[in-house]
Amino acid sequence: MNFRKWIGLAVLLAALVIGERIYLYRPDHKYRLTVEVETPGGIRSASGVFSVHPNRAYGGSGSGPAGPRAKGDAVFVDLGNGRNLAMLLLHGINPAETDGMSYLPMRAFAAAGRRIDFRDVKRQTDSVPVAGELIPTLVTFADVANPASARAVDPANLPAAFGQGFRLRNISLQIVPSGLWPLDFGGVLGEPVTRQIQTQLPWSNDPAKAAAALSAAGIVAVPPADAGFIPVQAFRRE
Repeated sequence: MNFRKWIGLAVLLAALVIGERIYLYRPDHKYRLTVEVETPGGIRSASGVFSVHPNRAYGGSGSGPAGPRAKGDAVFVDLGNGRNLAMLLLHGINPAETDGMSYLPMRAFAAAGRRIDFRDVKRQTDSVPVAGELIPTLVTFADVANPASARAVDPANLPAAFGQGFRLRNISLQIVPSGLWPLDFGGVLGEPVTRQIQTQLPWSNDPAKAAAALSAAGIVAVPPADAGFIPVQAFRRE
């Protein structure tokens, strides 16, 4: 009888611990960013799914930034003929905002005329454009194997970087189901966060090489006072 009692207590404790982990680390909402570029060879596009996590740590701000934080990878568009466009996890060039991806859904809906609270983001179902200052930092690599070949790209003037016939056609944001974290592997379980930038830019997880890419593009990242920043976070957020 005592053995069963201890087993029951152990199961209860495990359930409490798992429940706490899910409460602390599950995302509040997820969104998909889709980038479409007009090229002489037709429209090229790519997309990525991001998750946004509020700070639910007990006792205030916990050990990290007080605000929400986004997870996901930079979006890489293959434009053909060796050309490419990468949408980083930053906003601006110098200075570059480092936490804008966490607030992008609210800002995009506000720009579309619908101001919503953070808690209401997950209830949105339609797609909204991402334009103007809301567009994340864009760069291109003359050689994807060489981070020092990075150059910033003006979203309003792609021909300056790629030549005539190139135009940023659209960037859209769509809220997607958060799913059953941590079992959000796709389908009815929810959209998983996109993880592919290390395949496209294998050096992007190297702090020195990521820093070289930002420097070559003239990007100076300025994080909030309560949060740090390392160059790899321009390409990937864990």
